[in-house]
Amino acid sequence: MSSGSRTALVEDLMERFPHVPREAVFKEDLLRGGVAFDPSALSDNEGGEVKPKSYFIFSFDHGTLPELGEAALRRPPEEIILTGGPYDLRRTVVSVRVNPSSPYRVAANEDGVLGLYLDGERISDVGVPPMPEYYRHTLANGKSVMEVAPTIQWGYLIYLTAFRVCQYFGAKEECQYCDINHNWRQHKAAGRPYTGVKDVDEVLEALEIIDKYDTAKVSTAYTLTGGAITSKVQGLDEADFYGRYAKAIEEHFPGRWIGKVVAQALPKDDVQRFKDYGVQIYHPNYEVWDEYLFKMYCPGKERYVGRDEWHKRILDSADVFGARNVIPNFVAGVEMAEPFGFTTVDEAIDSTTEGLRFFMSHGITPRFTTWCPEPTTPLGKANPQGAPLEYHIRLLQAYRQTMEDFGLSSPPGYGPPGAGNAVFSVSSFMDSLPADEPVEI
Repeated sequence: MSSGSRTALVEDLMERFPHVPREAVFKEDLLRGGVAFDPSALSDNEGGEVKPKSYFIFSFDHGTLPELGEAALRRPPEEIILTGGPYDLRRTVVSVRVNPSSPYRVAANEDGVLGLYLDGERISDVGVPPMPEYYRHTLANGKSVMEVAPTIQWGYLIYLTAFRVCQYFGAKEECQYCDINHNWRQHKAAGRPYTGVKDVDEVLEALEIIDKYDTAKVSTAYTLTGGAITSKVQGLDEADFYGRYAKAIEEHFPGRWIGKVVAQALPKDDVQRFKDYGVQIYHPNYEVWDEYLFKMYCPGKERYVGRDEWHKRILDSADVFGARNVIPNFVAGVEMAEPFGFTTVDEAIDSTTEGLRFFMSHGITPRFTTWCPEPTTPLGKANPQGAPLEYHIRLLQAYRQTMEDFGLSSPPGYGPPGAGNAVFSVSSFMDSLPADEPVEI
């Protein structure tokens, strides 16, 4: 293997960081840099046997739809599972982020069996999610369940993007790594169905279909989310807009799913309304820890709320939900984005760990999404390669260590922890935590 190959880099990191599961090393590399798909590995959209990528909120691609070639017409699978191969990988669920120029490629061999190839070598078998029965049924108005209530994390999570755009709009307000508004525009331009504000009754109808056909009860949680609301949508503020969906779901399906909401860090009274509506887990995302980078990357959030107030509200929300049920997300990797980010992995890890220690010392366990540098965003344009893989591997190490320092265990609503068990697909934080101890009967 040439010393300049991607394989050599990956193997070097596995050797240097033996406490990070090797599965997580590959998973982070696929999430940060994307994967190419041979036509043999694409789905037949909603008419096929494979569950296709639903574009549930962001594009999570390294190209715009017109740049993806056949992958824009025949969608790739929503997720892939890696197993076996020369590294003897345990079952690893990875969210699909398409990059036609990635060194990783999913293709079928001469027997039609899918595999993941790196530098031309087959490094694992690839499993794809079967088309769930509930995707084969439509709402009365003809809309697909995949459009209204797609599932991710191998069917564990129903993802309800109630509001497809964000009111932080334009260069002076949009978060610099986020393509929610562009993703909305590109789906509209491609003539794809992409509902702006989801009707509460449509959501309930889609959930009826899921509940009817998900007889194994694989779907365990739902997330309510969408763009930030700085004024009103349909006459409602953010807490009431998103909260009304939870209220309707909990009235119709009491206790069927764990209810989660991803929203801004709101004042305590608003947070209480979420709780009163039936939400169980609150994700007031803090995006990036460093004070300067928060101002540069989240100008709308800085202007409307401000970093210090944002953090204060996160801590206050623990009084409402309990610290364990407040799980703010950050976008792992933007700390190293040019032109403002840290230039060394050491500095980036130190900064991010400071943030982890701040929240975990209060019993709040953040989680993270691995940054995908989407090309229509300012940070994606300036940093098409994303952050170095070493940053992501060392973050997993620092994250687990910080949790252990504060005696915390994996957060609720994410499925099982541990390599070979985890289903959370947009970062490896669950893969790299210890597996639950088997319960003695």
